[in-house]
Amino acid sequence: MPRVVTGRFRGAVLQAPEGDKTRPTTDKVKEALFSIIQAYVPDSEFLDLFAGSGQIGIEALSRGAKRVTLVERSGQAASVIGKNIAKIRMDGSDELRFYKKSVAQALEALGQEGEKFDIIFMDPPYKDVPLRLDEATKLISGFGMLNEDGMLIVEHDKDCEIPEELNGLKNVRSCSYGLTVLTFFKDINIGG
Repeated sequence: MPRVVTGRFRGAVLQAPEGDKTRPTTDKVKEALFSIIQAYVPDSEFLDLFAGSGQIGIEALSRGAKRVTLVERSGQAASVIGKNIAKIRMDGSDELRFYKKSVAQALEALGQEGEKFDIIFMDPPYKDVPLRLDEATKLISGFGMLNEDGMLIVEHDKDCEIPEELNGLKNVRSCSYGLTVLTFFKDINIGG
């Protein structure tokens, strides 16, 4: 079971969807991720795509993000997210929003509303990373959804080839943790 590592919800044990349709980010990768981005999380606008249990977004909120937006289409995962939001007593809060939509639908809606984010994290099914990353970066770049110094972070497996540049976003860093890799993108047009 995923748990919140630190911050105001520290120690909260979260539920995870059953079965193999979702693959929760491991504690090792989650701790590495937040070690890298810890200076950027406080007061950030944080978007968690393919949210699964919502654990990454909830961890960001626990660590001081101003507002977190979770996006997950799966009915089973959405039910788990709802329980996890209730567990940390954030249902109905302006600080935590949840969209039960596809990532493309959610990005389209958020982009049309003029939403911008400091951190966008996406953890699609590993086999779908190239397609989902292409789809997401077109919308993120097209709507200018990253703030200055904003970043898109993609979790994928080590065998996935990630381009140096994709739809106006530049691959600026990759960190490997066993079979898992975190790749960081910045918007070329805003000093990335």
